[in-house]
Amino acid sequence: MATTVRDDRLSRSVMLLCVGASLLLLGLQWRAWAAKPHSPALLQKVETVLLKKKSSDPIKPTSAPPAAPQNVASLVVDLSDRRVYVYRAHKLVKSYPVAIGQAGWETPSGSFRILEMQRNPKWRHPITGEVFPAGPENPLGKRWIGFLVEGRTHVGFHGTNQEDLIGQAVSHGCIRMRNQDVIALYDQVTQGSLVDVRL
Repeated sequence: MATTVRDDRLSRSVMLLCVGASLLLLGLQWRAWAAKPHSPALLQKVETVLLKKKSSDPIKPTSAPPAAPQNVASLVVDLSDRRVYVYRAHKLVKSYPVAIGQAGWETPSGSFRILEMQRNPKWRHPITGEVFPAGPENPLGKRWIGFLVEGRTHVGFHGTNQEDLIGQAVSHGCIRMRNQDVIALYDQVTQGSLVDVRL
């Protein structure tokens, strides 16, 4: 009768493979969860558990800001709550209400960089081609901060001559702001600053 000796190396290898695969899947799930927009209430709870304290800041973004160099402001636009959040060194420093793109002209989501900045810009109507010079009748208001150019389409932050529409979905894809707010935002960013637009 032959005696068999059990080889534990194979069982240990299979067990380690299973544990490794489980940890990898757990990490991927966490990464997917962190990348999704979440409600401010949920993030407040997570932050409270992690930091063991509640923030007194009444304005909270739906998720963390994009990475940016310490001295350069980065922006997170939350289309669902129609606000832009300004971060410096990964800390929220300010937020402003905005108007966003209407149905058929939705504001594009994604990660962008500021491409152009103009004081008292001219505006060309995207449908008629009519040009409006700088001034009180110009729909771009007092500042232009562009972050997306696709052919003749330009998308960015700008002021407005209809400040009563802030908070609504009324633009041709751009992010409208009150003139005083876009002037303040203009002074906090530079070309190359990160802009993260989230649904």
